[in-house]
Order: sequence, then structure tokens, then C-alpha cells
Amino acid sequence: MSAYVFGISLTPSHDLSLVHDVTDVAERGGLDLVGVQDHPYVADFLDAPALIGHLLTRTTRLRFFPDVANLPLRPPALLARTAATLNVLSGGRFELGIGAGGYWDAITAMGVPRRSSAEALAALEEAITIMRELWSPGRSVRFHGDHYRVDGVHGAEAGTPPINVWIGAQGPRSLALTGRVADGWAAPIPSYLPYERWAESHHIIDRAAEDAGRDPGSVVRLAQVVGTIEANGSGARLTTGADPLRAGANGWAAELTRIAAEQPFTGFVFWPERQSVDQVRRFAEEVVPAVKANLA
Repeated sequence: MSAYVFGISLTPSHDLSLVHDVTDVAERGGLDLVGVQDHPYVADFLDAPALIGHLLTRTTRLRFFPDVANLPLRPPALLARTAATLNVLSGGRFELGIGAGGYWDAITAMGVPRRSSAEALAALEEAITIMRELWSPGRSVRFHGDHYRVDGVHGAEAGTPPINVWIGAQGPRSLALTGRVADGWAAPIPSYLPYERWAESHHIIDRAAEDAGRDPGSVVRLAQVVGTIEANGSGARLTTGADPLRAGANGWAAELTRIAAEQPFTGFVFWPERQSVDQVRRFAEEVVPAVKANLA
């Protein structure tokens, strides 16, 4: 990964024309990433991995990741195969964002047993172990955990570059897990993790990485910022709470620059309050070049 990466969050709506247009603008505008929200229980949303596969065929340089994959509804052995297939077919343009699960009422409505927070986190750690084993060609994978079990499943080619695992962690234990085992942190949007908790979250990741003998700097950090890029807006600061960032392009650039200078984020994912071609274009053409110039 380069020093800083920039991307957008994509709502997997059935309006394919809008989905295509937004993705095309992100590709032409030089953005690096597209995160696709994964909510299989939402009838109005397309399946995230299937949509990512479709969009990978329409693009040549963008990298895609589920933002974040709903582990309870996607068993790890199968998710590993899906991720490997997408990475192989795209020439290494897939990353795996993953979460332990939220919205448990909706998840259990689809026939999956409810897990406590501790159970869900333990299952996530087991899943990451299984998936990485299954991305090792020629290996016969056997794993007997409290939540998942595989018996003699063969590892397979997972593409080059290898798949990175980014955890959408928000609580102290999941942040510590991120520092111990993950390739990156896809920070939840501020409605789940308010701005004032970002700095301490980095500290938890850093401490856990150091305790595990890892370089904290090797853990990619993606800030996900919700808001609107206004045509004639002024500046704003994101310090406490979860209010969206509503400012002009210069205000956005100044605030993302400040965050990058104060915290070890290595990328920014823009979540438009209203998905539109215009918002993505403004981010790609006005905000990102200014941030890169400020950080150069």
C-alpha cells in the first residue's frame, strides 16, 4: 500500500445504473478503494460479494472490500473460498473487511444462532485462522474450535498480492484482536465509534500489536467519514460525537489532513450521506488531491 489511500463506501442498491456510475467516477478519478456494505438481511440490497465480483469486471485498478463482511452469515471456510476467487480473478484487487456481527435480531431472523459479544469475538479469531490456512496452497487444514470446525479441507491459491484482513473493530477486545492478528483496522463510522474514541482505539491496537511482537505501523488504519461535500460550505472539525462532516472541499481537505497528522490513519473512506456521482467526483477531484498535497 502507498502511504495514504482514499476510497468510497458504496451502498449495494438495486439501482445498478447509479452503482455503475459511482464506481466509474471513482475509477476515473484515481481513487484506490471501494467498500461495499454487507447487510444480507436487507431486501433492498444486493449481495456484497456478488456485486464486488461484478464491479471487478468493470474496473482495472480499483480495489474492493466488503465493508464489513458479516461473519455470522458467511461461514469462514466458504468465505475464504469466495475471497480467494475474487482475488484470483481480479489479479489481486480484493481485500477482506470483516466483522464479528451486529444487528443480531436481523442476523438471527435468517436462521443463525445468537452469539454473545465474547462468543462473537472468539468466533472471529477462529475464522481468521481458518481462512488464512485455507489461503495456503497444498495444505490440509484441520481446525477444531469452539465455534468452527474444518476437517482436512485443502488450501488453495488465493491470488497475488495476498488478501489483507481488515477488522471493523470498535470495542476494546476487538481492537486488541486487530492489533494481534489483523492486517488492518476498518474503523467503524462515527455513529458506532465516536470521534473522541479514535485516538484511544489506536493506542489499544498499538499496545496489542507490540505485545504480540508485531510492528504497530504494519497495521493499516482506515478512517471512515460520513458527510456531504458542499458546493460552498465552510470548514468544520470532527472532535466529539458522531455528526457528519458537512463542509466545502477545502474544509474536507483541511480536516482529513489534520486527522492524518494527529493519528496514524493510512487511508480515508468517504461515506456520502446521499450516494451520488457528484459527491464521489468532488471527493476524487477536489478533496483527495488537496489532502495529498498537504501531506506530501
